[in-house]
Amino acid sequence: MTREAQGPTAGRNLIDGTPVPRAASDEPTHWLVTPLTVRQLWIGSIVVLALTVLGDLFVTHHTSFGVDGTFGFGAWFGFGACVALVLGSKLVGKVLKRPDTYYGAEGPAGDRHGE
Repeated sequence: MTREAQGPTAGRNLIDGTPVPRAASDEPTHWLVTPLTVRQLWIGSIVVLALTVLGDLFVTHHTSFGVDGTFGFGAWFGFGACVALVLGSKLVGKVLKRPDTYYGAEGPAGDRHGE
């Protein structure tokens, strides 16, 4: 199969577009890592997630707090909780961060690096 037949992103990193080195052998790439399959998996995942949120229309909610009965509560609350966890972990990382020279020239077990 030629590069043109695989698509414009074939042989390229999907994140930054840099060329991906090919293996020394001419083995075919695994079907899960081809650009077409990656795109199909993204589209399929988005469709399943959208159908899950739309299914919320057909469920009777027994609310405890009022806000938990709103449309798509599980989706937006889960997304908000995920964002809060990521931001919280970044804050904890900044608080606990140590400089590269924290242990000096020797590592924690007395190992001399670079010798």
